[in-house]
Amino acid sequence: MKKVSLTILLVCCTLALAAQDSAIKVNYRGATPTISDFVWAYLCEIVKDGDDVDCYNESEGAFKNAWLRHRKGQPQNEGCTLTIDEKNGYVCYESRYEEHLLKVEACYWNEADKKHKLFAINVACFSNGKYSPGQFDGIAFYRYNNATKKMVDTEDTGIDRALGTDDGAWISYALPHSGKDIVMTKWWTETGKQKQRTLKWNGRRFE
Repeated sequence: MKKVSLTILLVCCTLALAAQDSAIKVNYRGATPTISDFVWAYLCEIVKDGDDVDCYNESEGAFKNAWLRHRKGQPQNEGCTLTIDEKNGYVCYESRYEEHLLKVEACYWNEADKKHKLFAINVACFSNGKYSPGQFDGIAFYRYNNATKKMVDTEDTGIDRALGTDDGAWISYALPHSGKDIVMTKWWTETGKQKQRTLKWNGRRFE
């Protein structure tokens, strides 16, 4: 019985250490972090110094290149825009080429317990105005702890990250530029049918 308890303890310690290692430190000035602080912390973790940002991840590498241009006061590349709305806690990077659009969004929510924030990053590709998922498409969430100033990947959000359904539809998400709710859209490519659903924020998760 003692051996079993010790094994369980070791497993728990290993998982705790793994969670600590995967935590992303958010550096900021002022009372609380801004959306820019969250985005920069995320990008610095995803694309490490010395990595080739053009090859590491086509979508987020392009996003980081655009962010670096912004930090240096340089104009964006042709066909690219970067919107940073600190007041509403929202960022959107768009890259257009002919009929193709890459869209990377980020935002965060203050949780009801006033101890955490939820940060989201969303990648979606479109072609001729219709969802056309690429290799790196998808939505990810990180829960930020006000006390530790770190955020960790979380699936406790009420949202299934699957990009497809059993009946052949693709799923895309749109983060809120204003407001708090996420819009989920199902796309049936063969029929052209679309169906939207609003995922309501309840202070901790989405319903």
